[in-house]
Amino acid sequence: MRTDVFDFDLPDDRIALEPVRPRDAARMLVVRPGAPLADETVRDLASHFRSGDALVVNDTRVIRAALEGLRQRDDGPAAKVAVTLIKRVDDNTWRAFARPAKRLAPGDRIRFGSNGGVCLAGALDATVRQKGDAGEIELAFDFSGEVLDEAIASFGSMPLPPYIALKRPARSSDASDYQTVFAERDGAVAAPTASLHFTPELVAAICARGVTLHRVTLHVGAGTFLPVKVDDTDAHKMHSEWGEVSAETAADLTAVRARGGRIFSAGTTALRILETATTPDKIVMPFAGETAIFITPGYDFRCVDALLTNFHLPRSTLFMLVSAFAGLAPMRAAYAHAIEAKYRFYSYGDASLLFRS
Repeated sequence: MRTDVFDFDLPDDRIALEPVRPRDAARMLVVRPGAPLADETVRDLASHFRSGDALVVNDTRVIRAALEGLRQRDDGPAAKVAVTLIKRVDDNTWRAFARPAKRLAPGDRIRFGSNGGVCLAGALDATVRQKGDAGEIELAFDFSGEVLDEAIASFGSMPLPPYIALKRPARSSDASDYQTVFAERDGAVAAPTASLHFTPELVAAICARGVTLHRVTLHVGAGTFLPVKVDDTDAHKMHSEWGEVSAETAADLTAVRARGGRIFSAGTTALRILETATTPDKIVMPFAGETAIFITPGYDFRCVDALLTNFHLPRSTLFMLVSAFAGLAPMRAAYAHAIEAKYRFYSYGDASLLFRS
């Protein structure tokens, strides 16, 4: 499909720079096939469930993947660089986005951190192993395994999306604001943002209606949120992400479908790993590995019946996904309504509840 059909104009003042408090006070636009749009709040989410339904959440935890460092060369002055880790390659190697990437070349050394911390030298050093397109590099760190994880946690900060980080300073509250109540398994470099709306009280209200709660994992990568830069979606290459659906969760969700229950996905990340793990005859199977599933209109959904999700970037793979789920025309109308009604967009923004077309 042409990428420009997924474009729309979004005023800058619709981009949320901080979350609402409490989390479930965010607005929620309900989109049902053939029904008028409904303006609600996330607190109303429980009322849309029936006994026997299932809610699936992503239990990934965002690591402190944003690092500030100095490029060091024997033949020149040091230069400041900012790095955002995007995907682990092996025990001591990460792919990352660098800014400005033009200051780096293969073989360069970067020192992250300052005095203190968990490293013996009070710093974390890495070598630029490769340099790719669009600011992507591969970093080989001097530490590995759990020691490297501790160093990243010590010297890094929360990797806020650029549409937030470039417009305001980081705040101490971001460390908790950009983490979901379901976060357990370290590995994401971006939050599964739909779940940022949940509170323990909201989860309890949903479960009280006879709904079962299930956890899957997808370690969200920064590439998920990037705009598509090619003219045709067929030419776009998705970044792969690691995910897991346990045997227990797979069996439970297959049983939910068999008895007529609906599966609600908290976010596009949970949806993507569920759709990866589900067979064409709609059986959810255990899965652990990489997925680069790219969902555009025409996709035949196998697992998810309803989707809670935030409002996404123009031309992004996520706006393409929600257009596949609820229909391109309904989603264009929903987004036009959201912009006119001053809904808040992106990671710290409001939500939409979509029922499959």
